[in-house]
Amino acid sequence: MDTLEAIRTRRAIRAYDPTHEISPADLHELLSAARHAPSAFNIQHCRFVVVKDPALRRELRKVAWDQPDVTDASALIVICADRDAWKKDPARYFDGAPDDVKQRMADMIRGYYDGREWVQQDETMRSAGLAAQTLMLAATARGYQSCPMDGFDYDAVGRLINLPADHVVAMFVVIGKGTEQAPPRVGRLPDAEVILTDRFPPA
Repeated sequence: MDTLEAIRTRRAIRAYDPTHEISPADLHELLSAARHAPSAFNIQHCRFVVVKDPALRRELRKVAWDQPDVTDASALIVICADRDAWKKDPARYFDGAPDDVKQRMADMIRGYYDGREWVQQDETMRSAGLAAQTLMLAATARGYQSCPMDGFDYDAVGRLINLPADHVVAMFVVIGKGTEQAPPRVGRLPDAEVILTDRFPPA
């Protein structure tokens, strides 16, 4: 499927065939695509927790407003991010580059993030959002339906998946075979309101 067609046709689907199984090869391909999403300084903040245990999925559904897609979709991925990725041997994010490049980039990373906790947190969410959208577009291109999800108790989810203290949960993404059609798109704001040239108009 053409990339622009995947963008146009991707919709958030909430009802899934619980008997459908996504093949390990397909799931690996989709997650590999998500790993190609950009991250600042190539830090690769994102961690993809693929929840396969049916009992754990039932527990996650209990803390997610009993949303059926948590258990019914073929795949449930909890997208998390490592808030402290910037200080974990940052030179490794440039393995394969010359040593002087690796050192220069590691110094830049430390200088950018050190002492700027708000940037550390914001960057995790930017990376997670980019990865989630890439994952969903890849799913669309392969003929699957998907949905980005919140509506859950973040602390409870963290406990259930044994989230490390320096990580954050960003969202769920479910993928599978939808059993409903998306409703027509409505409420789209006019381009003139959302696409601006150079700056916002005076207040």
